Amino acid sequence: MRLATLRTAGGTAAVLVRGDTGIETGHADVGELLRAPDWRQLAGQASGPRRQLGHADYAPLIPAPGKILCVGLNYREHILEMGRELPEFPALFAKFPAALVGAYDEVVLPSVSSAMDWEAELAVIVGRAARHVGGGPGGDCRLLDT
Repeated sequence: MRLATLRTAGGTAAVLVRGDTGIETGHADVGELLRAPDWRQLAGQASGPRRQLGHADYAPLIPAPGKILCVGLNYREHILEMGRELPEFPALFAKFPAALVGAYDEVVLPSVSSAMDWEAELAVIVGRAARHVGGGPGGDCRLLDT
């Protein structure tokens, strides 16, 4: 099941993605949808307005998360390629919702910056307990429940 949050004339809307079409679920965003205990059923029965995704304006998936907790210095190869010493523990830090952008939004650099570096990792466990979740090549890890 693929979900997205789109910007609309009236705000934002959670959509179920089917091919090149998004079908509104009736929720303001994916975060609101996921807070419903029966979110899978609700999303699967989406019957709201349909939107063509080819020209969609994607918002951040969950525009106003309660917390964004990040872990840095957790990939040995990357730490070594940066010429840094391996830390005893990974670094924990927070980001703020204002740091989130939609899939095709412009990333604005502060005036004191001349370049940017980026990384993207995502781990999401929603409503499920997980233990001993291993990684594949390059640290890639997927826990799928369909």
